[in-house]
Amino acid sequence: MYYSRLQVICDPDFSELLMAEIGEAGFDSFLETDTGFEAYVEMEKYDKDHLQAVKEKYSLQTKVIFFQDRIQKQNWNEEWEKNYHPIVVDNRCLIRAEFHQIDQKYLHELIITPKMSFGTGHHQTTYLMVKNQMDIDHKKKRVMDAGCGTAILSIMASKLGASEVEAFDIDEWSITNARDNIELNECTNIHHAQGQLSNLHYQGRFDIILANINKNVLLDEMKLYNNYLKRRGTLLLSGFYVDDIPDLLKEASLYELVETHRDEREGWAALTLTAGS
Repeated sequence: MYYSRLQVICDPDFSELLMAEIGEAGFDSFLETDTGFEAYVEMEKYDKDHLQAVKEKYSLQTKVIFFQDRIQKQNWNEEWEKNYHPIVVDNRCLIRAEFHQIDQKYLHELIITPKMSFGTGHHQTTYLMVKNQMDIDHKKKRVMDAGCGTAILSIMASKLGASEVEAFDIDEWSITNARDNIELNECTNIHHAQGQLSNLHYQGRFDIILANINKNVLLDEMKLYNNYLKRRGTLLLSGFYVDDIPDLLKEASLYELVETHRDEREGWAALTLTAGS
């Protein structure tokens, strides 16, 4: 049996969106690569017109390259497992899949099966978020995880002692993946919902808000984060480049959100902000 293989080269910010759209065209197996991802489907069992429409749509927003060929059927799970390696953040936190066997012990251990959702620790922004999260006091704190993806940050918050975590994402597949990972890590204090912050209505404020999203969403939602953040609360942001920091700080200053720390990794950045008193 032969499969159609679609190799996609794209900006990491667009990777999960493209996976979702290509999934709608019929592709049902995905493998992340250093430059984007590969998608697979049985020969001819996909919507060619839909796939072309996806390419045209995203070519207007970013540089994206599609390359398609034919390969023989493979054991996709085996291939995925070969290419999904455990990662250690700051020598303090091990992030692994359920099938990884690691003898060395770390202060924290997260078991994450990403499927189609963003957030394995391999991307620079997820690494930065987890690294900086570990330096924030979560004990008995109420935490929001905006755009939770795999729920990796929610799980980290729970393991750091948060009393309650509210996680949400606009994508249905992310919420399904988040639920599986939350159960896998036996975190009983995480609630997850589908939607965006402007349409969700939480009671009360949060001690910590985590948001690893792209720059434009962060700029659009900065006011909402501030509205939900307790005085002297902490807002940890990533999903943007070092060059984007001035724009984010300018927007943050409108709401008296003050920078207390910044971090960077291979051109990507994270900001820790504190709400005014």
